[in-house]
Amino acid sequence: MEVFAVPGLPEIEAGDDVAALIDEQAALRDGDVVCVASTIVSKAEGRAYDLADFEAGHRARAIARRLEGISGDEKDPRFAQAVLEESDELVMTAPFLLTVTRFGHITVNAGIDRSNVPDADLLLLPEDPTASAEAIRQGLSADVSVVVTDTSGRPFRHGQQAVALGWAGMYANRDWRGERDRDGRELGVTVQSVVDELASTANLVTGEGDGGTPVAVVREWEFGDHDGHDLLFRDLESDFVRQALRQWSY
Repeated sequence: MEVFAVPGLPEIEAGDDVAALIDEQAALRDGDVVCVASTIVSKAEGRAYDLADFEAGHRARAIARRLEGISGDEKDPRFAQAVLEESDELVMTAPFLLTVTRFGHITVNAGIDRSNVPDADLLLLPEDPTASAEAIRQGLSADVSVVVTDTSGRPFRHGQQAVALGWAGMYANRDWRGERDRDGRELGVTVQSVVDELASTANLVTGEGDGGTPVAVVREWEFGDHDGHDLLFRDLESDFVRQALRQWSY
């Protein structure tokens, strides 16, 4: 397997054709997996906003006041309003905002970014990252898979890791259940999140901060002869951690 970043992409602006820009810089081959940072997808889709675009309501002001009291740092209630508008649920409101996005991803602050956003205050996640991945895939010249990625903190561990927000042209998971291990025992629970693993692989070469490149290609990787499915985001019924957090207060 080979993974490499795609250099030479310009600063993405609203309305840009991300697929065409990738095609100009990368000689893609059939079977490649193209991992695209959600930041450039959001910029192309016009998801950059100013804080002035969000009028803070009563709940947002109350959240900001509480977070100020916890951290001692000033909190803009308009940012809290943006998080509320981008979320289906606030799982935690203190000591930080842990949210369920409208497409099912659980992350801090609804994934709203305040870094590398020229001429705006905030960059929201794509509204439907899987639809975005499919649109990019259809616009590329080769028969590839596309994964839209973002970095995310993880419970029980320090540090951030790239994860998949949307994908097209492949299943999200390899399902090993029903296959057998080396001793002949049938696997009963093993489901491998390959889109997350590919996102993390890509992030090793794309980088972070001001020196990052937002697209990477994974080449000579194969899904293999396994069953697959797209159940990446847990629903509430099977998410016991989220259920527990609903009963917990800071």
